[in-house]
Amino acid sequence: MAKQHKSKIKFGKVKTPPKALQRLYKDLLLPRMIEERMLTLLRQGKISKWFSGIGQEAISVGALAALEQDEFVFPMHRNLGVFTSRRVPLNRLMAQWQGKVEGFTRGRDRSFHFGTLDHHIVGMISHLGPQLSMAAGVALAHQLQEEGKVSLAFTGEAATSEGEFHEALNVAAVWNLPVIFIIENNGYGLSTPVSEQYVCKTLADRGIGYGMKSLTIDGNNVVEVYETVAKWAKRIRKKPQPILIECLTFRMRGHEESSGTKYVPKSLMEQWAKKDPLENFERYLLDLGVLSKKKIAALRAKLSSKIRSAEETAFALPPVESTAKSEVQSVYPALPEPTWSEPAEPGDRTIRYIDAVSEALDQAMEADPKLVLMGQDIGEYGGFFKATEGLLSKYGRARVRNTPLCESAIIGVGLGLSLHGHRAMVEMQFADFVSCGFNQIVNNLAKLHYRWGHSPQVVIRLPCGGGVSAGPFHSQTMEAWFAHTPGLRIVYPSNAYDAKGLLLTALQCGQPVLYFEHKMLYRSNQCVVPAQPYGVPLGKGKIVQTGASASIITFGAGVEWALAETMDMDVEIVDLRSLQPLDHDLIRESVTKTGKALVLHEASLTGGFGGELAAWIGEHLFEALDAPVIRVASLDTPIPFARPLEEIYQAKSRLADQLAMLLEY
Repeated sequence: MAKQHKSKIKFGKVKTPPKALQRLYKDLLLPRMIEERMLTLLRQGKISKWFSGIGQEAISVGALAALEQDEFVFPMHRNLGVFTSRRVPLNRLMAQWQGKVEGFTRGRDRSFHFGTLDHHIVGMISHLGPQLSMAAGVALAHQLQEEGKVSLAFTGEAATSEGEFHEALNVAAVWNLPVIFIIENNGYGLSTPVSEQYVCKTLADRGIGYGMKSLTIDGNNVVEVYETVAKWAKRIRKKPQPILIECLTFRMRGHEESSGTKYVPKSLMEQWAKKDPLENFERYLLDLGVLSKKKIAALRAKLSSKIRSAEETAFALPPVESTAKSEVQSVYPALPEPTWSEPAEPGDRTIRYIDAVSEALDQAMEADPKLVLMGQDIGEYGGFFKATEGLLSKYGRARVRNTPLCESAIIGVGLGLSLHGHRAMVEMQFADFVSCGFNQIVNNLAKLHYRWGHSPQVVIRLPCGGGVSAGPFHSQTMEAWFAHTPGLRIVYPSNAYDAKGLLLTALQCGQPVLYFEHKMLYRSNQCVVPAQPYGVPLGKGKIVQTGASASIITFGAGVEWALAETMDMDVEIVDLRSLQPLDHDLIRESVTKTGKALVLHEASLTGGFGGELAAWIGEHLFEALDAPVIRVASLDTPIPFARPLEEIYQAKSRLADQLAMLLEY
């Protein structure tokens, strides 16, 4: 009979067989030994930073042991056990931590800020909350494909105060997604204790409000973590639903090593040191006779040799090298060969801008069964502007999805879908509301390919612009917010023909695209549009009116304004169509010919995209200019509601005077 063990953790009645317990021990020991070595290297100045998970390894190891190898995991700072449990090559992990080219981010990001789809792991960004929405997106992909799989995301107790935590849980609950959310409640944010983070009794209580199963367990008991996650994963593979599991643990080191732990009461550190997950589990297994001290010593020696070997291999690698050209090219993957080309003859069918958008969505959905549309009121209602009207009845609720009002989570879900073979179109009800999803766009969608090679297949449609007396929160055009962020494709069609062709191209290009569509043009603009699917290439502008006296460089509604103003004038109009990538060759060709340039856009002047255009023309085409570059834009005020005030605000009210001044220069 096994003697009574001395563990400070109550392991209770364990159902896990001895061999599985031995595997759990090995998987628990490896990250601890790696961490201890990393702390030594940190003190020696051989690595620059480390976020220690010592004391809370049981959560990662127990949870991963319960998952299937092809189920996606979304770890955080202190989840080294995720990577070691998935057998990620240790030499590559070491190279990653040292910023070497053989690491997963090629020196472009640090520690666990990376993904490896070969191992079904998607690492964090520093903003924490987005992981949960991405996990929900992968779970949606599993659900759509009827795969009987789960996804799992880790988060910390402090991150549960972030808005995206609540958005992600709500979406997962509303859609019954097979996703496991694990809270690692380790007592502190950086230095902020839980008493200053929340007032609910347990964080598991937060799941109750979203109608999901929630529970709290001992996060230092690796067997309890394993058996709990295994039980629920088995259930929700068969009957999809989300679950929230709070794992109580403690952070025995600083937030990162330079932070220290002076703010933590000594008695608290001593209390949790007695609950060390590795030491307690080891004593428990020794008492059971599942392990012996001899086996432990042999295992430690083997793992130590493995760690040192990987370390030496990584240190022997040369420092990372690159070039400015290579780094810039790595931001965007190459555009694929177009699925559809432009027709030789467009035909004679005339339709409205809004109908061209609708037709593009319909034809893209028909061509790609893995394209999913998401947005507020896009189902039965057909979207606020009726761009998706009729698509629900044709393609079904699984692919045309009404969403809760949570822009950030839905963008994250779209990104998650793209991780598992789907494409996503997310419609903002109004472009103004995209500010609620800003973080997911600029820090996740935009940076993933540059960081570790995944290009999210997500298109965000943005009904934008003024001229309809909609006021400050329904009339903005914010292309400049995003043009500053490398990694995003930005298109802005000015007419129905381009609206259809650019949207079809965006939906098949396999990259994150922000698609601005001017709502004033929805029903006022109409032109000849082919009935069949076709593509307009990204990054290619178009001369919509030839002339020799000056060039107006514009996009969106600015094209119509320019055409109306120059009807009987010898002025060339360049419709950029795409803002990222930008057709510099066409700008050069036009301005070199005319010698004068007027940049026209709808957004406010200061910080607007016109500043970038004017700067590029001044820097690269200075010798071709016969006059200063003129910018015409809207006032530096919010967009007013009343029509007379809106007319004063808009750029077109100053176009005639500014153009006359340029022509007379």
